[in-house]
Amino acid sequence: MSVLKLKAVSGENPNDNVKRETVDLGNGSDVVYVQRLIPFDQSWQWFHYLDKHIPWTRPTIRVFGKSFLQPRDTCYVATPGLTELTYSGYQPHAHSWDDYPPLKDILEAVHKALPGSSFNSLLLNRYNGGNDYVGWHSDDEKLYGPTPEIASLTFGCERDFVLKKKPCKKSSDGSGEPSNKRLKKGSHDADQHTFRLKHGSLLVMRGYTQRDWIHSVPKRVKADATRINLTFRRVF
Repeated sequence: MSVLKLKAVSGENPNDNVKRETVDLGNGSDVVYVQRLIPFDQSWQWFHYLDKHIPWTRPTIRVFGKSFLQPRDTCYVATPGLTELTYSGYQPHAHSWDDYPPLKDILEAVHKALPGSSFNSLLLNRYNGGNDYVGWHSDDEKLYGPTPEIASLTFGCERDFVLKKKPCKKSSDGSGEPSNKRLKKGSHDADQHTFRLKHGSLLVMRGYTQRDWIHSVPKRVKADATRINLTFRRVF
C-alpha cells in the first residue's frame, strides 16, 4: 500500500480556517481530506438527529444477476425535477430537503468549505457496526457527468475508506466477472490508498476519480458502533 503524500492546501477559502489536505492521484484525479470540518459537539447533535429522524431503509439490490439485502441502511434526498437515481437495480424515493431541515444546514457547511460547489442531491448511508459495508464500486453514473465532485461527510464511528486504481476492465482468468469488482481484500500495491474517516470529517473525490478509481468501506470487526455517512453530489 502506498504512503500517502499529503499536501496542506491554504487560501482556497479566505473565510475558512479549516485545515485540508490533498492527494494527487494523477491523470486529473485528486482527493481532498478535511479531518475535522464539523466541530465535535455539533457533529454529535447532527448524528443523533439523523439516526432518529431519517427514514432509513435497507433495500434489496441486484449485483451480477443475484439479489441480496444491501449491507447498510440508506436514504436519498434531492432537489425536485432532477434525473432519478438508480443503482444496482434499485431506485430510491427522493425525499425533499425541506423534509429534514438540518440537512440544509449541513449542506451549507459543506458548500462553505468547498467554494464553487453546488450540490443538489444527497445519498445517506448508515453502517450499524463492522459487518455493514460497501463493496468496491465507482460513482460513475451518467447523471453525475464525466468529472463529478463527490463530498463525503462522516458522523459517528471511524471507518476505513479505501481507494484502488481500476485495473483492466477485461477479466484475464476466464471468470467473466469484471476484474475491477474482484479485487482481493488483502491486496496491496502502489495504487491503493486508505483514509481513516473520523467523526466530523469530510473527504472529497474530484476530477476523473470515478472514471479511473474504485472505492469501498470494508468490513471491520472492531468497528462496533454506528457510522452515518452523507455523500453530496450534483445531478445534471
